[in-house]
Amino acid sequence: MPLIKNRYGKGRVRIMRVHRDGDKQEVSQLSLKVMLEGDFGRAFTDGDNATSTSTDTMKNIVNVVARENTGLQTEPFCEVLARRFLDLYPQVVSVSITAHETKWARLSIDGVPHPHSFIRDDNGKPFVELVATRSGVTMRSGLDTFTFMKSTQSGWEGYYTDQYSTIQPTNDRICATSMVASWAWSGKPIDYAATNAKILDVLLREFATTYSPSVQNSLYRMGEKALAAVPEISEISMACPNLHFIPLNLSAFGLDNNNDVFLPTEEPHGQIECTVGRG
Repeated sequence: MPLIKNRYGKGRVRIMRVHRDGDKQEVSQLSLKVMLEGDFGRAFTDGDNATSTSTDTMKNIVNVVARENTGLQTEPFCEVLARRFLDLYPQVVSVSITAHETKWARLSIDGVPHPHSFIRDDNGKPFVELVATRSGVTMRSGLDTFTFMKSTQSGWEGYYTDQYSTIQPTNDRICATSMVASWAWSGKPIDYAATNAKILDVLLREFATTYSPSVQNSLYRMGEKALAAVPEISEISMACPNLHFIPLNLSAFGLDNNNDVFLPTEEPHGQIECTVGRG
């Protein structure tokens, strides 16, 4: 039976690149599939792997090229990546790369683009929860899966450790979350939509413009500021799973990683929740 067609590669190679230009930072999050065609038929028909590189090596090449090209847009980055495979492997006839981008829009504070804070483009689903009885109505407004991050000004240090602890302390990491937040109305605002927008603006301003020693502390301070800014709400609840971006270890390839290239991962994730009220 003839082998009519074959190819192989690596899928869902996820990468986050952070490019620094002074105080301003750019981020690019991609999920890539890299497929190779060429002289690989004997791996299929005869179990002969002599011409086949491992798919783990292919993932490593993506990571290295990402570290070497933090500032390239997606299209030229894919071109450089494909050229690397063609240059490395004479047995490769063609390289097919599919790259899906997660879009992050720069957050603006008072109309000024923030240098290192972002919100996701496909962002947030507003909701209302209302319970009405014959004696009254309780109502909450909120947002589901509103996703935002900052590429620096976040840390995790001085925490409790034991024999199972492996994570290392840091004062410079990506802080990202997909927040579910709701607030309870104790008064009626002049305009619900405008007030909801104000609450979100206050939350994001506090997150973006202050150093975060932990997600826990950031959430508490965000809740404090929202309550101070909007007297018509009595409490605010926030549930924030960490969207982890794990620094890649590139030392095996003679490269440092100065918080430039990360592996995006959502599972497992930290889950931080709190409710802040007026006491």
